[in-house]
Order: sequence, then C-alpha cells, then structure tokens
Amino acid sequence: MLLVVGVYVVAGNLAGGAAAGGVGLAKGAVPAAYQTLVQKWGNLCPAINPALLAAQLYQESGFNPGARSPAKAQGIAQFIPGTWATHGVDGDGDGDRDVWDPDDAIPSAASYDCELAKYVKDVPGDVSANMLAAYNAGAYAVIRYGGVPPYRETRNYVKTITTLAKSFAAPVARVDPSRQAAGAIAYAQSKLGTPYLWGGTGTAAQSGRFDCSGLTQASYDSVGIKLPRVANDQYNAGPHPARNELLPGDLVFFSHDPTDSRAIHHVGIYVGGGYMIDAPRTGAVIRFDPIDGGDYFGATRVTEDGAKALPTHV
Repeated sequence: MLLVVGVYVVAGNLAGGAAAGGVGLAKGAVPAAYQTLVQKWGNLCPAINPALLAAQLYQESGFNPGARSPAKAQGIAQFIPGTWATHGVDGDGDGDRDVWDPDDAIPSAASYDCELAKYVKDVPGDVSANMLAAYNAGAYAVIRYGGVPPYRETRNYVKTITTLAKSFAAPVARVDPSRQAAGAIAYAQSKLGTPYLWGGTGTAAQSGRFDCSGLTQASYDSVGIKLPRVANDQYNAGPHPARNELLPGDLVFFSHDPTDSRAIHHVGIYVGGGYMIDAPRTGAVIRFDPIDGGDYFGATRVTEDGAKALPTHV
C-alpha cells in the first residue's frame, strides 16, 4: 500500500461505474478462501464491485494475509497503522479489528473505498474513475478539476487499475482476439525441440532454453508485450475466455487447485485444435501437447494494457 496525500492507494475497478451486483468474478481469480468475502463486500456501494476489490487485494499483497511492506503496510489489504486505526472495521463481528485477519481487512478495504467515493460523489463523470483518482491525487484535486485531474501519474493510474480489474471480472461477452497472438505463436513454434530448463528464460547463458512461463513470456516479449515471470501472475494479463471460445495465442493454464489461480503450476500457448505449445518438464523438449486434462484451469487472452497493468511485486 502506497501512502499518497494521507490515504493508501488501492487497485482495481471497472470503468463505467458498474452497478453493485452486476460484476461476477472470473473463475478461480480469487483464492477460494476469500472469494465469498470479495463477492459480498465488493457490492458494498455502487462505486465498487467484486472485481475492483479482487484487483485491490492482488495489487497490494497477492492475496497474502501476512504481507508486510517497507512502509509498514500490513495484511492482505496493506493498511498502514494510522489508516487502520481510523478506518479498520470489525468485519466478522467478533469484537476485534485485526488487520491481519482477512475477515476484517477485506471488509475494511471495501468500506474505505466507499467512504472515499462519498467525498467525490458530486463530481461530474464516472464515479469509479473519480474514486480511483482520489486515491492517487486526493479528493481535493478531483473536486477542484471536476473529475480526474490532468496529472499524468493520476491518469495513468486510473487506466492501469481499470485495466487490471478486467482480469478479475467474468467476461459478459466474447473477448476480442489479441493483435499480437500470431507473432507470439510464431516465436513459440521457432523453439520447438528446444530442451526444457527449470528457470529458463532463453538467455545465451542458458543455451536458449526455457521453462513453461519463460517460453510464454519470451513469446509475447517478441511482439512487444511484457509479461510477468511466473505463470500464476501471467494469468492476470487480460480477460479470460471460456474453453469453447479459445483462440490461437491464448495462454492456457493448469492448476493444482481448480478454485485458485495462485496454485497454477503450468502454462502453454494455445495454437488451436485442442493443442498448445509448451515447455512441459525436465527431460522433455518444447513441443505440442493437448490441453485437455484433469488440471486444466482456464485461459487468458493477453492484452498489451493488461500486461502493463500487472504489479511487479506480488
């Protein structure tokens, strides 16, 4: 959690001020332990939704309730002690406000989102964008400029957070294909037959070898999209098409836990016909493999904005 003009910066929302109850969560994007909390408290007021709250927690802590920052931010929502003292709530009604307890911290994050939204409720424009701008630049700046202020940092912040939140929302329509997909596939095809290397990212020192997420990262890097290093963060690089909506270039993921994207252990790049190119394991080579299996988790249609929005610290 960053401290900016006296409040902490949160992450996540959907542009257009989606009404409470109108946004579902993408499959497994929120760990099962917190999904009910996020769905409930993400509907606390019209300025937020479950995808906003999910993106906030992911941005702040990677859903880690024990997270600590150098700025002394604490818990899954990364409250600093002063902010928690004022805005922490007893979400589970047990008589204790515990910043380390997600049953308190998640409701507190939603409550604080809604409180700030009230400060800017009379400002013209999108209520959700104004709320995010207030987190970044302060409510006074939003009121002064009659909306998102003309600060590059603030406008980039609103765009980044809005984009990130889309990864946590269940799509309501078919997802547009990626323009860079064909180039990413071509790169992966050029590596067919290359031996697998755990931790490999294709460097010369590694003799051009890859592990699974190293291959997908390099494939999209070849078309100008910078993905995170590990598979479970790559899952958040865009919206999530259904299995019957897959297109070549989509990333396909496999998880030990069908309810939790943080348990993803493998990723490949879909090429059509039920097959992917992947770097499967030690002793194998980059190859075509079928995607249908018991641990198939889901897919991501990578977007440039989605990749840029991903935090680097989770």
